[in-house]
Amino acid sequence: MPRDIGQPPLLPDDRPGGIGFITTLDNSYLMCKQVIVIRRNLRLSKGKLAAQVAHASLEAFRKANPRLAGEWESGGSKKVVLRVENTREMLEIMRKAKADGLPVALIRDAGHTEVPAGTITALGIGPDRETKINKITGNLKML
Repeated sequence: MPRDIGQPPLLPDDRPGGIGFITTLDNSYLMCKQVIVIRRNLRLSKGKLAAQVAHASLEAFRKANPRLAGEWESGGSKKVVLRVENTREMLEIMRKAKADGLPVALIRDAGHTEVPAGTITALGIGPDRETKINKITGNLKML
């Protein structure tokens, strides 16, 4: 059955419990993003912080579902950098993200500059569906 020209295209509804198709106008569920979480208590220099964020972003991207990673790239590669106070909070966020099936990358520093070798500095999550990531990180504050 042909669609009216004025109707938006339909996409498969891959949401849990989703039925049938959704229109591209209902794109809030379809938006992808990536979150990088940084430990606030480390007090890293701006350069070191930027390097750790980059490591987390790239490693998490490499673990992402290729289809979602492609959607994320073509949609502008939205990234948000958030903070936790300490390692315990970061590991709890990672545990929840893994349990929800999100791609995660925990970054441990090599120890050549500001922090000892093995120090957990950052956590990359996604790219994946924004709504899925927000369930885990929605209560965290921006860096």
